[in-house]
Amino acid sequence: MASIVKYADGRKRVQYSLDGHSRTVRLGRVDMRFAEGVRVKVDALLAARRTGLPPDADTAAWLGAVGDDLHATLAGAGLAVPRSTGRYATLGGLLDEFFANADVKPGTRKTYDQTRHSLERIFGRDRVLAYLTALDADQWRRALVDEGLAEATVSKRVKTARQVFAAGIKWKMLKENPFAATRTGSQANRSRMHFVTREDTDRILAACPDAQWRVIIALARYGGLRCPSEVFAVRSADIDWQKKRLTVTSSKTEHFAGRNRREIPIFDELVGPLLEALESMPPDAEFLVWRYQGNSTNLRTQLGRIIEKAGLKPWPKLFQNLRSTRQTELMADHPMQAVCSWLGNSEKVAMVHYAQVLDSHFEAAATKVTITPPNAASGATQKAAQQGQERPRKASQAASAEVAQVPILQSVTTACEPLRLTAMTPAGFEPASLP
Repeated sequence: MASIVKYADGRKRVQYSLDGHSRTVRLGRVDMRFAEGVRVKVDALLAARRTGLPPDADTAAWLGAVGDDLHATLAGAGLAVPRSTGRYATLGGLLDEFFANADVKPGTRKTYDQTRHSLERIFGRDRVLAYLTALDADQWRRALVDEGLAEATVSKRVKTARQVFAAGIKWKMLKENPFAATRTGSQANRSRMHFVTREDTDRILAACPDAQWRVIIALARYGGLRCPSEVFAVRSADIDWQKKRLTVTSSKTEHFAGRNRREIPIFDELVGPLLEALESMPPDAEFLVWRYQGNSTNLRTQLGRIIEKAGLKPWPKLFQNLRSTRQTELMADHPMQAVCSWLGNSEKVAMVHYAQVLDSHFEAAATKVTITPPNAASGATQKAAQQGQERPRKASQAASAEVAQVPILQSVTTACEPLRLTAMTPAGFEPASLP
């Protein structure tokens, strides 16, 4: 147990024993209350050192907040991990550095922020990085699950946390990634997938207030464009009526070589909404969806109102399911590589996040089998009405209806000659000598 040693000139030190040796933390001229606080924390650090466990949250936060000189003294005594610089010692410092260097889209930054808030809320900004363990990471994940977050959300946050700490290792801020082995899970939530039928789409288009909304929905549902980023980027110059192609500018994939733009066919369903949008454009407008440029914050809210006006119930992930529906439709009629090229995603992403399995797929796969329902009273087993299954014979063959045509068949057959038996030569199949 640590103790306080006082000197006549007011200097104080905390003395303790570690590994059979007497150690000292010199504090200088401080009041007794401060010295007692240090002594308590030194005892906590000693207990953590002896048990091999990380310090408790309060001690870890205190260690992250102390000045560099005291921290260096504790590190020199074997009670703390040396700091490279003061700002890199804590979780808050790592997060600040990561976000200062993150060059990502606003949507991605928003998901990063959600992970940041979760880490800071559960661990605290002053948590020392060296004392964050794999157990802490697993407990953090469990806390997210206990909050009721969806598996896809938890998976995304774990992957983001792993990315943050990987950057910390790259910057020499810590040696190991506590999230390296934390389970992620699937980011696809199929319970939130919804297929928007053509009938429902027609009702929604009819409920739209103007041509702007009709082209937004048509480009998302029948063009498979991401909304708002790709839909709002369509210009009149991007439409090539002669080739029947539409050029799509994609900010989401622009950081991949050659994937900042792609072409899609001008599908039949797009012709009407595109022409209507072109006719309604002001002379000085550049984009087809000119009215909402720079202001798409309440787009989902407005679409939800349009859907309700059409007499339908809004589904989860409104715009993504319009795109998912189109990918599912196109995959049924076109090669996978063509569909993924048109929609600007990979086959892996398409199968995990967009392709849906519909009731019609089951029906199409089971059209040739007729099922006879079982007789519940007699306990008869379910049988398929297929050819080749004989019924048990109860009458003689002559009286059976199935053999009524036997006399006719016998009358048209010709007699077969009896088989002539010829003795085989003793020498075998071949003659003994050539003629």
